[in-house]
Amino acid sequence: MRYYPILLDLRDKHCLVVGVGQVGTRKVQTLLSCAPAGLRIVDTREPDTCWQEVIDQGLVDYHVRTFEPEDLDGRFLVIACTSDEDLNWRISRLCAERGILCNIVDQPEKCSFILPSMHNQGDLTIAVSTSGSSPALAKKIREELGTCFGPEYGRFLALMRRLRPLVLELDLPTSENTALFRNLTRSELLDVISQDNPGLVLDVLKKHLPETLHHRLEGVVSEPD
Repeated sequence: MRYYPILLDLRDKHCLVVGVGQVGTRKVQTLLSCAPAGLRIVDTREPDTCWQEVIDQGLVDYHVRTFEPEDLDGRFLVIACTSDEDLNWRISRLCAERGILCNIVDQPEKCSFILPSMHNQGDLTIAVSTSGSSPALAKKIREELGTCFGPEYGRFLALMRRLRPLVLELDLPTSENTALFRNLTRSELLDVISQDNPGLVLDVLKKHLPETLHHRLEGVVSEPD
C-alpha cells in the first residue's frame, strides 16, 4: 500500500483551490462541507452565478487572476484543477518546498496526497481508492456500496451521536459500553430506522439500554437529525 489513508479536520485550516471548472467546483463543494477556516479560489474566469451566494456569505475568497506564490501563504491544503501543465508543476513544487499538502487533479505524480472516491450518508464516509491506478474502478465500487448503505445509516449515526454521551455519563465499565454499542449495531435498530417509525426506534432502544436511561430516550429519538 503506497498511500496512508487519513481523514483531515479542516475546521481551523485555510485551503486553496486553483481553477474551478467542473472538477474544481466539485472540489470546492466538498471542502465547504468540511467548514474550513478559510477557502481561497483563484481562477482567471469571472465567477459563475453559482458562486455568488457563498462569496456574499464570506465562505470563499474568490480572486479573478492567475495563480501567485503568495496565494500559498498560510495554506494547509491546496488543490489545483488547471489544464496548464507548467502551472500544475509549479504549484506542486512550491507546495513541496513549503510542506503544504497538495493535490493536482488526475496527476498523482505531482501530488502529496490523492483523493478517494467517496460515498457519504451523514456522518458515514466510505472511501474507495485504487491508489490512482483506476479511478473508474473506484467509482464503480463506490456506486455499488451506495446501494448497500442508504440514508438509514446516516440517521443511525445521528442517533448514536446524541445517545453516546448519555451512555458514557453512566460511567459503566469500558467492557460494558463496548458490548452495549456493539449490540445496538447488531440489533434491529437500523431496520426500524428505515421504516421511519419513532415508536419502534424507542422500543428497540429500551430493549437494549439500561433502564436508568429510558426516561431520556424519547427526547433523543425525537430530536431532529
